[in-house]
Amino acid sequence: MEQEKIPQRWIIHCDCNSFFASVELLSHPELKNVPVAVCGDPDGRHGIVLAKNEAAKKYHIQTAETIWQARAKCPDLTLLAPHREKYRYYYTVINAIYQEYTNRVEPFSIDESWLDITQGWHLFAQSPKALGDELRRRVREETGLTISAGVSFNKVFAKMGSDYKKPDATTYIGPENYREVLWPLPVGDMLFVGKSAAARLQMMGIRTVGELAAADPKRLAEAFGKLGAELSRYARGQDAAEVRRWGESEPIKSVGNQTTFRRDLRGTADIRAGLAALSDEVAGRLRRHGLWAGAVQVTIKDTQLKSIQRQKQLPMATHLARTIESAAWQLVHDNWDITRPIRLLGVTALALSNEPFAVQQSLFDDAPKADPKREALEKSLDAIRGKYGKNAIAGAYVLKNEIGLDGLAIQEGGAAENDDDTGRQLTKGPLGQK
Repeated sequence: MEQEKIPQRWIIHCDCNSFFASVELLSHPELKNVPVAVCGDPDGRHGIVLAKNEAAKKYHIQTAETIWQARAKCPDLTLLAPHREKYRYYYTVINAIYQEYTNRVEPFSIDESWLDITQGWHLFAQSPKALGDELRRRVREETGLTISAGVSFNKVFAKMGSDYKKPDATTYIGPENYREVLWPLPVGDMLFVGKSAAARLQMMGIRTVGELAAADPKRLAEAFGKLGAELSRYARGQDAAEVRRWGESEPIKSVGNQTTFRRDLRGTADIRAGLAALSDEVAGRLRRHGLWAGAVQVTIKDTQLKSIQRQKQLPMATHLARTIESAAWQLVHDNWDITRPIRLLGVTALALSNEPFAVQQSLFDDAPKADPKREALEKSLDAIRGKYGKNAIAGAYVLKNEIGLDGLAIQEGGAAENDDDTGRQLTKGPLGQK
């Protein structure tokens, strides 16, 4: 066996294989070798694929595509309903295993975590890669699930290692072989390079991770801003981000909620009702976290599943639903043909701060001021909901509505392997985004 060169740090990224589907198959072992997809209600409007097993992947079924699209590829596809409480249970069990080896365990999502094993790997295994194998063995034997592990000297390369070979594999990427292993990969395989960024890079003549590493950092920064400079460093193996300790939270960068409605929204009344309910949920969560929003973003998806996002700065940071809804409505009014039906709406609070601030937009006008009466009212609503439940009190727009607003307060999302298009988001720092 070739002797590994030990760098300053050793990090393992562990990724559960087909997590949602694998958890569901624990209760349906007879389906292990047939194509299976976990999805929302096949007869409802949330009927999209949330996850699929290895057999379904052979049919090129994609996460987030509609059930009818998936069944067009695989008519015999078996559909299973999601059970989020099971996913949370196994998330807890698996991360408890990781914590037996290090206190630096940082979840990337409900099915992925980084482990910094620099200080103690030699207490448990002959090499960092051997410890990756040990983690795979324990998770498989103690839960019935499998993980893939990437072992490397930084977080980005460890994550790319866990993606390199699946399922149930350990990939070692060290300072002596990362050019050979990672640089020939398509640039779209680089962590944080999405489809849009990959297309732009290819237009710049950058088609592989190695070409990204060799590209002029100034050129990348001109094309992508701060992200361009970061991608240049990542491709060259210069990621220095630490693995956080278990339970150590990252700064929250945004708070949002979005939903696909029971029926299409048509006209001003429908849209404003949807925005009001979403804004109420977002504002309540801002207050619970002690945060104020300096900007608001709306997401709109039409009946052809095409989306737009628009955002605007607020004159004064806020955590009040009325202010957020007003800004969201202005964005919709200015950027959308109100006569066009809307399938999905999202409202996201951005530019978050720990205290309110005002922006004086003119030398001749006073800076905007807070609204203490509205503040007191919305905090009273928080208290009532805290005591009697989230659905104890709501605006008139929720009562007897036909678009599904009553479900907003209890919808879950965000901390999932692959969410459907209804869900909450708490977006965190650069290596806390997925």
